[in-house]
Amino acid sequence: MTEMTILAFAAVAFVGIATPGPTVLLALTNGSRHGVRRACYGMIGAVLSDFVLIGAVALGLGALLAASEFWFSVVKWLGAAYLAFLGVMLLRSHGTLDISGSASSEEPHGAGTPGPVFMKSFLVAVTNPKGYLFFSAFLPQFIDPTLPQAPQYATLAFVFASIDFAVMFGYALLGSQAVRFLKRSGAIWLDRVCGGALLALAGSLAFYRRATT
Repeated sequence: MTEMTILAFAAVAFVGIATPGPTVLLALTNGSRHGVRRACYGMIGAVLSDFVLIGAVALGLGALLAASEFWFSVVKWLGAAYLAFLGVMLLRSHGTLDISGSASSEEPHGAGTPGPVFMKSFLVAVTNPKGYLFFSAFLPQFIDPTLPQAPQYATLAFVFASIDFAVMFGYALLGSQAVRFLKRSGAIWLDRVCGGALLALAGSLAFYRRATT
């Protein structure tokens, strides 16, 4: 794998990651609701999911989902249901602002603590079949079949995860800074917009169909 191959992969990966998706929206809302420091736990969860997805693709899970309607549907509906749940929770929120780093009394107990913040981002990513199919189609284009594949997948995973973390950090920082200029009503609307976007993503995932030949 050459440096040019890695740079080409990084450029394409950045475009895909920077396009707002579920984990990016969660980074934005976590940054606005809890601050950048605690939003980092969600970013770590999303980055771990990157390694899980790429590792699963390297082991052939992406091909299994592409070939099996049953398992594709199982993962798809789990992912759509979880996205919808998160979207509804944001729509029902009261615009909680917590830039101090302490848990807010208006959130469910422990909702802003590291564990839940981490798990939300992790589960959103690993229950999205689009991720497995995307990596299955995307990664092999940058793999040299004449060389050992495990080190190449590991390199691509590290590059992708690094870019993913940097982009999510930027969105979390944006959310944390924007919330300083928002009154309570503005914070409510930020939650509403992100909640609606998550519901839209849940709907698109529910209607998503694997490619057939």
